[in-house]
Amino acid sequence: MSRRKKLTGEEALNAAFNAIDHKPLLKQLGIELDDEHLCLALTHRSFANENGHLPNNERLEFLGDAVLGLSIAAKLYEQYPSRPESDISKMRASIVSRYGLADVAREIELGQHILLGKGEQSTGGRDKESILADTTEALLGAIYRQHGFEPAREVILRLFAKKIDNATVSGRHLDWKTTLQERCAELKAAMPSYSATSTGPEHDQTFTAVAKVAGLTVGTGVGHNKKLAEQQAAREACQVLQETPLLVQGTAGSEL
Repeated sequence: MSRRKKLTGEEALNAAFNAIDHKPLLKQLGIELDDEHLCLALTHRSFANENGHLPNNERLEFLGDAVLGLSIAAKLYEQYPSRPESDISKMRASIVSRYGLADVAREIELGQHILLGKGEQSTGGRDKESILADTTEALLGAIYRQHGFEPAREVILRLFAKKIDNATVSGRHLDWKTTLQERCAELKAAMPSYSATSTGPEHDQTFTAVAKVAGLTVGTGVGHNKKLAEQQAAREACQVLQETPLLVQGTAGSEL
């Protein structure tokens, strides 16, 4: 009985890449990428390290971050001519934040295309904000490498159009936990605390998070991971405290 030949790192990479139909992703991006650039952009370090330390997408991520930042900054400068630098700087930071990038990644269903190691696959890596955000930047870096700045900018402005149009100095950057902390500080209220529960099998769990301030439940959120659920709970809490600030005002010394 002959043993099955173990694939080399390159063979494993090609097999994993070719096992996925990437046409829907390219359609969402609205631009073509050759297999070399696309494969590298989708190769997370966990897959690369498990298969003989292959090249991964971190260098493309670095490049994509720069192209993204300049594209968004220039668009905000043009679209909001009356806003001071301090405002558009915060607006840019909110749009290109990890949560903003992950949000766009989910819209184009990027997670199913990422090449992950077994450890990341088993712990829900396809829906982790950090992995989704980093891979989005790597894709933008790949587009820049193959097509140049202007086509990459066009893709970015199309993918981020809603976020740019709805940009504000605060409240739209999706880092709702930070926003909630700032809101509580403004109200001289106790700092928020979170608790979460999960249901479903380990590979497909749904998390429900509760945000409390001074022992009062002010927000509830649901997500595919704990962090996302907490962000949603914090978002709801911000809305509640915007409408009814007296609910928690002056509770900074309260026991949670």
